[in-house]
Amino acid sequence: MTKNGTSSKWTGMVPVDDTALAVTDTGGPGVPVIYLNGQFATQGYWKRVIADLGPGFRHITYDERARGRSKRSADYSFEAAVRDVDVVLAARGVDRALVVGWSYGAFAAAHWASRNPERAMGAILVEGAEPYDWLDEAMEQRIRKLFKRMSWFLPLLRPTGLAPRMTAGQQAESNIEIGRISRERELGPVLDAITVPARYVLGSGTSFGSKGDEQERIRAAVGAVTARNPNIKLSAKVPSNHGAILRKDFRAVADAVREVVSLDRADH
Repeated sequence: MTKNGTSSKWTGMVPVDDTALAVTDTGGPGVPVIYLNGQFATQGYWKRVIADLGPGFRHITYDERARGRSKRSADYSFEAAVRDVDVVLAARGVDRALVVGWSYGAFAAAHWASRNPERAMGAILVEGAEPYDWLDEAMEQRIRKLFKRMSWFLPLLRPTGLAPRMTAGQQAESNIEIGRISRERELGPVLDAITVPARYVLGSGTSFGSKGDEQERIRAAVGAVTARNPNIKLSAKVPSNHGAILRKDFRAVADAVREVVSLDRADH
C-alpha cells in the first residue's frame, strides 16, 4: 500500500498549485486511512475516530486549502479538493488507501473512490454524499445573503480556527457549489460507479442551516443509493446530529472503517 514500505511519523507542509497543505501522518505499517474534513473544518475533528482505531492503522489527516494551518489559494473548487487527495497520498508515498469523509469530505471521498477503484480500498461516507436536490435559485440567494451578513465577524473567528481564511463570498460560493454537486443527476452516477466497499454513517435530527425534517429527507435518499449499488451499504444511523457526529458517535465511524478493512482483507 506504500511505495517504499512503512513510513515514520511526519507532520509538515505539502506544496500543491499556489498553496501548501498542513499534513499529519502517523506512519507505521498499518492500513493507510486518509480523512477528508467538513467544508470549513480542520483535521483535529478526527481525533476521537483516530484514537478509537488506534495505532494499528496509519492515519493521514490534512487541512484543506485556507483551513487550519494550510495556506490560502486562488482555487477553492470541489475539483481542487478531490485532486488534493492524490497530492497528499503521493507526498506520503501511499498507493492505496481507505478514504473517510465527513460532510463536504464525504462528497470528495465518494468522487475519489469512484474515480480510483484500483487505489481506493473503500470509502466511509459520514453525513454527506446523499444525492438530493436541495438547491434552487432562492436557496442560492439565501446562502449569499447569509454569508454577506456574517462577513463582519468571520475574520474575528479565524484566529480560533473556527473559520477559514476565505472571504465570505468564497465561502458562499463553496456552499452553492456543493449544492449543485449534491443533485441526483450529478451525484447519482458517481455513487453508482463505485466498485469498492462503501459505507454510510448517518446522523439524526437537524443541522445548522436545515429546517424542519429537511435533513432527514436528505438522509432518506441513501435508500435508493444502496438499492442500486450492492457495494454501498448503511453501516449505522446514530443519535447525533450532523455537527456532533464525530464527537459523540465516533465509534460508529471507527466500526465502519474496521468493517470495510475486513472485507478488503477477505478479498485479498
